[in-house]
Amino acid sequence: MPQPLNDLTEALIDAALRAGAGAADAIAVRGRSVTIDMRGGTLEQAERAEGVEIGLRVLIGGRQANVSASDTRAETIATLAERAVAMAHEAPEDPHVGLADPDQLARDWDIAALELCDPADEPAPDALAQMAQEAEAAALDVSGVTQVQSASAAYSGRGVHITASNGFSGGYMRTDTGVSCVAIAGSGAGMERDYDGDSRIFATDLRAASEIGRSAGERAVERLGARKPPTGSFPVLFDERISGTLIGHLLAAVNGASVARGSSWLRDKLGEVVLPEALSIIEDPHRPRIAGSRPFDAEGLPTRRRAIVENGVLMGWTLDLANARKLGMQSTGNAVRGTSAPPSPGTWNIALTQGSQSRDDLIAQMGTGLLVTSMIGSTINANTGDYSRGAAGFWVENGEITYAVNECTIAGSLPEMLRAIIPANDARTHLSRVVPSLLAEGLTLAGT
Repeated sequence: MPQPLNDLTEALIDAALRAGAGAADAIAVRGRSVTIDMRGGTLEQAERAEGVEIGLRVLIGGRQANVSASDTRAETIATLAERAVAMAHEAPEDPHVGLADPDQLARDWDIAALELCDPADEPAPDALAQMAQEAEAAALDVSGVTQVQSASAAYSGRGVHITASNGFSGGYMRTDTGVSCVAIAGSGAGMERDYDGDSRIFATDLRAASEIGRSAGERAVERLGARKPPTGSFPVLFDERISGTLIGHLLAAVNGASVARGSSWLRDKLGEVVLPEALSIIEDPHRPRIAGSRPFDAEGLPTRRRAIVENGVLMGWTLDLANARKLGMQSTGNAVRGTSAPPSPGTWNIALTQGSQSRDDLIAQMGTGLLVTSMIGSTINANTGDYSRGAAGFWVENGEITYAVNECTIAGSLPEMLRAIIPANDARTHLSRVVPSLLAEGLTLAGT
């Protein structure tokens, strides 16, 4: 019988206090996963992993240390706590670290309402293999597809429990089932590839594996004959598949750790306009069946719905306790952590306001420019927001897609781009990051 995760975290806290810690928090994670890869209609790889990991943070005054292990025996826990306390005595002092006050802690949450765990049984390996095989077969049925690089189906289940010496104790289970396919079209130097995939908490919500494979194949074929675009200043439409990365750069800049270090291009912009007036970015960690949902953060604080940007105006930073204290603010309940590091700020589910136009409407509106469907590499200046990325997609002339594009670079200023973006209405609402296709004006393309 596996040892309950809350017993492990309580044992870690008890050991830490006995070893001389002034305060402590602990996390225990038990996970299992199965991944099936198919190639040429036969099994290429099957992988299963199971295990438990534990992490302990101890605090002595303004000093802290974090240790982790995958061995949960009582003697290991005792040794782990002793080492953590010894490390904390040698750590630099930071007056901002520390646990939450008891009156800040989450209470009476409703895990069931979030639907984070599929009650269905774990799928059998042959069921996952069939899903991957269906995706591969559907991709190969697309005229022009010459091979499938990978077709995979996977399942994972994970339990998490957090306990702290301030009285907090809470945990939950999370499941995930996914299918993905990467198809290749053409041959020799003219080969092109593309992908599709889906991942859901509840397996019954997944798109059909055959649909995923067919989509991957069709996308690969559409890329045949790709060439470099002209060089110059053009509008760029970020497809919904990758537009979330653009908003991701803004989310990174409002991260409290970056702001506290003074290394964010938004550090002096609180209360100022950062997006068009009609747009907001709303964080909602309580959406059912969504990967980024949770009732409390990694420090035991309640999560809540909040506006990061409201009507174009930057409303606040993303904060854990330590960075909130550095900035003279309150935590936003956004602490994240693994077993091997102390808490840090991170975002949950976010959604950008959708527009009223379709992606096709924006393609017609842009006239001549680039539709970006994939990106490679990244050069983002965290202090200035200067932006440069490798890109591939499709060239648009007179409002119509004319040919596939590869090997180009797009560059511009993130602050300027974001203040003028135009959203489409095509965001997938089941994702944790709901962002539609985004049209940005005046970016520099380096092609031929």
